[in-house]
Amino acid sequence: MRKYLLSVFPFIVLLSFGTSNRTQPALVPPDSDLVAISGATLIDGSGQPPVKNSLILIKGDSIMTVGVVGRLKIPSGARLIDARGLVLAPGFIDAHSHSDRGLDEDPAAKTQVSQGITTVAVGQDGGSEFPVGEFLEKLHRSPTALNVLTFVGHATVRSKIMGEDTNRTATQAEIDQMESLVEQAMNEGAFGLSSGLEYETGKPATTEELISLAQVAGRYGGIYISHIRDEADKTLEALAEAIQIGRQGHLPVQISHIKVATVAVWGKANKAVALINRARRRGQDVTADCYPYDAWSSTIRVLIPSGRHDDPTDVRRGIEDVGGAGNITIVSCKAHPDYEFQTLEAIAQKERISSVDLYMKIVRDGGAGIVCRSMKESDIRVFYQQPWVMVSSDGGIGSRHPRGTGTYPRVLGRFVRELHWLTLPEAIRKMTSLPAARFKLRDRGLIRVGQKADIVLFDPLSVIDRATFPEPQLISEGVKRVFVNGIEVWRDGVTTGSRPGVALRNNH
Repeated sequence: MRKYLLSVFPFIVLLSFGTSNRTQPALVPPDSDLVAISGATLIDGSGQPPVKNSLILIKGDSIMTVGVVGRLKIPSGARLIDARGLVLAPGFIDAHSHSDRGLDEDPAAKTQVSQGITTVAVGQDGGSEFPVGEFLEKLHRSPTALNVLTFVGHATVRSKIMGEDTNRTATQAEIDQMESLVEQAMNEGAFGLSSGLEYETGKPATTEELISLAQVAGRYGGIYISHIRDEADKTLEALAEAIQIGRQGHLPVQISHIKVATVAVWGKANKAVALINRARRRGQDVTADCYPYDAWSSTIRVLIPSGRHDDPTDVRRGIEDVGGAGNITIVSCKAHPDYEFQTLEAIAQKERISSVDLYMKIVRDGGAGIVCRSMKESDIRVFYQQPWVMVSSDGGIGSRHPRGTGTYPRVLGRFVRELHWLTLPEAIRKMTSLPAARFKLRDRGLIRVGQKADIVLFDPLSVIDRATFPEPQLISEGVKRVFVNGIEVWRDGVTTGSRPGVALRNNH
């Protein structure tokens, strides 16, 4: 490894170097644009083994040099950070985030940077800001602590063209108009087309409509990222549809938050994996992301795929499909705020009505946001152990699901350290270089000379999530320092107030 480092960096000057204590005074004022991070175990994002006692130099927003202590000259005036006992990794790239909903309220993005996230991919599940150009320009004028990239939402452009009349098949003329909006968004910097075909605006769309719009995104180097049409009993059929859209749309496919989430498909993760692997063997570019929890979060209406929310038989079947009313927790309900953070079963018992009648009452009164515990950890393990599955949160600022605050520390602490599902280098690859490659972020996702200095320092022995379903905003432990574009945004349990994030554009 030393020979490799020296061959890559022939300009390294040999220098005897040591550190005497954990916290050393800065050699120059804290706003210096030259930073040396010394002594950490380097896990560079590629999946390669760790390098102990590393030393990296940051200049401005980029990584200037990478090497090991004692073999690198530290320029005079560099701000020195002693990172012994910590792991240094690329900043985490959240492949599926809803932080666009909260950046105005919290531009410091505490719940995100505290878990090591430095870049978020928003505009998910078919819903995005539009026009995309205006959204990105706003981020440029008023930066946040995070780098942000966005997709253009299928449901968004569908609503722009069809208004409130979306509960039907679109005409060819309407599809042509949608294509123009997707083309506009791609020209303005969108990274592809997102869809949420389980939701009411996207559900009536035909496969052919999606293929037409995907073809436009593909012509501009974009990908198709999809909350597929069904994550329950018809998961396999929905996966096949997404793969078909990618194949006929001539663009890569990303399956959002891959899962098997009803009783009928529990234990069938291997079948989903086999379906995707067959497509990959045929040469199709298909990947997925996954969050590390056995509960999903959405609107209460997705429990009833038929859409017949006043049909007691369909409602009863929908509740049974997820394992019963005890697995469904109301987390937001404008009409009945007293229901929040209680299960459907517990509320029904208090009100002395059936869970079916309670469901219909909630929908009549405007609906609710729910967290539904309907996945099996054994299926989650199958997905996480696929080399083409990356980590994502499907959360964001203000999320009422613990994934919004705890996803990345949970993977590192539980799946790596406690359960040994993954090695630490492989887990970090799934958080960094894998999503960077998927989104064609050529200057992020690895610790390499010339890469942007998005960096996280964490304690591998203590990193863990603390967020729970009753208290989803509890900050994780073990992430010590986070840099975005060379500027610290998280240090020892608090945000720094800096906002060095940039709006990322697909340059196709």
